[in-house]
Amino acid sequence: MQLVIKNLSKTYPNGVQALRDVSLEIPTGMFGLLGPNGAGKSTLMRTIATLQEADAGTIHLDGTDILNNKDEVRKWLGYLPQEFGVYPKVSAEDMLHHIAVLKGITNNSERNQLVDALLHQTNLYQSRDKKLGGFSGGMKQRFGIAQALIGNPRLIIVDEPTAGLDPTERNRFLNLLSEIGENVIVILSTHIVEDVSDLCRNMAIINKGEVVLAGEPAALIGRLDGKIWKKTIERNELPAIEEKMKVVSSRLFAGKTIIHVHADHIPDSSFSRVDVSLEDLYFTQLMASANGKVPAEG
Repeated sequence: MQLVIKNLSKTYPNGVQALRDVSLEIPTGMFGLLGPNGAGKSTLMRTIATLQEADAGTIHLDGTDILNNKDEVRKWLGYLPQEFGVYPKVSAEDMLHHIAVLKGITNNSERNQLVDALLHQTNLYQSRDKKLGGFSGGMKQRFGIAQALIGNPRLIIVDEPTAGLDPTERNRFLNLLSEIGENVIVILSTHIVEDVSDLCRNMAIINKGEVVLAGEPAALIGRLDGKIWKKTIERNELPAIEEKMKVVSSRLFAGKTIIHVHADHIPDSSFSRVDVSLEDLYFTQLMASANGKVPAEG
């Protein structure tokens, strides 16, 4: 199974060009879509989810034209947006039954089995009678996945799903996504690098509406091997170093500033080599994109 996006573009009435000729091939499994806020991720997700029109381009899933068969696509699409509302006075179990009926599952026995299975899968069975208004953030996200799984979807889209979750809930939620992604396409749209590095076999980085890099995380990271260097400096030294070198990231640690720079060779003996991470790749590509350079091909 493969989702193929070709030359997708979208400009809003206010003149903001959210997508610029986006092309991607997304296979079965977890696919990470990384990018800063405002990069165009949510626009791309809403377009794939048939919630808005594109100005140009095509989207196909195994030959099915998504943009021109919206009603058919919605039968096998699961979608968890960045923000979604719940009926606060309705229980999780009752709400899943309601959504299942809306998706055409009218047989009582079949629906009961489905709802019970989803509540167990998302670790919400013990809270099935609890009103949704009393759910924690992590419980709401797991409920969101439960409703997205109704109808055996072939494509699941989750937009910024771990924002605001505590570490325990984040891990529980990501483990759930990983299990789901074994047999279907799951697109994980996020600005949190760790979410992608922990889970995704394939990924893309999007910035200013354009895909700046796509491929397998390990292979992409390998291209930077021996090209990222670190040094601990005083904070007031940073501006001068930024004028001379490509500083891809900086962070405070124990009162000092640790910088990572991109260079083909060690800048000087005060630097040491870094075991390159996806975060280094991400910031390097965003810097290249901001400077108008042609990104590396995936």
